[in-house]
Amino acid sequence: MAHDPHRPVALIVLAAGAGTRMNSDLPKPLHPIGGAPMIAHALATGRALEPSRIVVVTGHGAEEVEAALEEIAPEAVCVRQEEQLGTGHAVLQAAPALEGFQGDAVVLYADTPFVSEDTLRRMQAARAVHDMVVLGFRAADPGRYGRLMMEGERLVRIVEAKDATPEQLGIDLCNSGLLATDARLLMDLLGQVDTDNAAGEYYLTDLAEIAASRDLSATAVLCSEAETLGVNSRAELAAAEAQFQAMKRAEVLENGVTMTAPETVILSADTWVGRDAVIEPYVVFGPGVTVESGATIRAFSHLEDAHVSAGAIVGPYARLRPGAEIGNNAHIGNFVEVKASLIGEGTKVNHLTYIGNAEIGDGTNVGAGTITCNYDGVFKHRTVVGKNAFIGSDTMLVAPVTVGDNAMTGSGSVITSDVPEGALALGRAKQVNKAGLAVRLMDRLRAIKAEKAKG
Repeated sequence: MAHDPHRPVALIVLAAGAGTRMNSDLPKPLHPIGGAPMIAHALATGRALEPSRIVVVTGHGAEEVEAALEEIAPEAVCVRQEEQLGTGHAVLQAAPALEGFQGDAVVLYADTPFVSEDTLRRMQAARAVHDMVVLGFRAADPGRYGRLMMEGERLVRIVEAKDATPEQLGIDLCNSGLLATDARLLMDLLGQVDTDNAAGEYYLTDLAEIAASRDLSATAVLCSEAETLGVNSRAELAAAEAQFQAMKRAEVLENGVTMTAPETVILSADTWVGRDAVIEPYVVFGPGVTVESGATIRAFSHLEDAHVSAGAIVGPYARLRPGAEIGNNAHIGNFVEVKASLIGEGTKVNHLTYIGNAEIGDGTNVGAGTITCNYDGVFKHRTVVGKNAFIGSDTMLVAPVTVGDNAMTGSGSVITSDVPEGALALGRAKQVNKAGLAVRLMDRLRAIKAEKAKG
């Protein structure tokens, strides 16, 4: 039976499982991979089908999952599976949200984050000639997976491992759980599912046999086993993270970035690095980082929600926190932390410095040990330093304060008032030398130490 490949699509994402093997208070769909919740990966792939509706079935930790979805996918409609009665029952909870919908339903899983866009499109293409399409794979260790019973390209039944015969357990063609069919047909078929199985649950997998009994055409599209990796434990979460990192590193290298030891670099799902950038070993990219072409991120640096412009150098051992904006050809050196600040073009902040809630102009040099004292215990205050200024080492800039263009501060100064353009500011106590006092003081201290040692 031919179907229109351009029919509207609704995604049904199953995110109701308890995930007891995770041994966690955090709902399983919210455990991060590449800095993004697992469910965000599944939704990102599903969006490739340009769905007109997204329905997420929640259950365990529903309030937390639904709150996260307000940020991740505000267009999604959430429905709850109050009792965990199986995958078929979970999908059935989406029926009210799909009332009146005419098009295809694609069932995805929040804990299966690596299914590719290409695979979903191949499933959609197969739907053009079949009533139902499931996603299968050949497993190296079929173990607990459901087995696909095929007659040629026709899928006649899916047998869960718990219910399989020894002969059926010998089959390596397995079910991923993903499925695509007409939305109204899906709900109709689910009405015929019962709990006559070893687990006493409503299996989504029963649909294949029910469809065959009604002379509907069902088939399987195959993908690699790596795409179907499910996450049900901390060990599997670690394996998923490793798989994500390998894929993301390959993508970054393919885009023309140099990484001398890519296996040591940690990336996030949204990390973007421009061509001819250099990433040295042991760099960690948290969410929200963009690095422009030709920039260098040196070893052991940590970046999160930051933007590094072309030609800039960051690190080694630098930390860019949320809101750090590093200008073209700027230098952020070792043990420098930048937060919620703009660092101008060509500016150098090279050593042991904290810059927070600040704007540092182009061409300025910030000396070692400088601190923007931006927090009074209640409010954050802003520091502004102009262009081509020179901030002497160990300067404390007590915000709110402004240092003008071409101005200077003397080393060891505490700057509490604005510094006019071109001025030199000295904010340190007058030095007083006490002749011979150092020797007398040390002699006294040594004597006290000796007396204590005798006692």
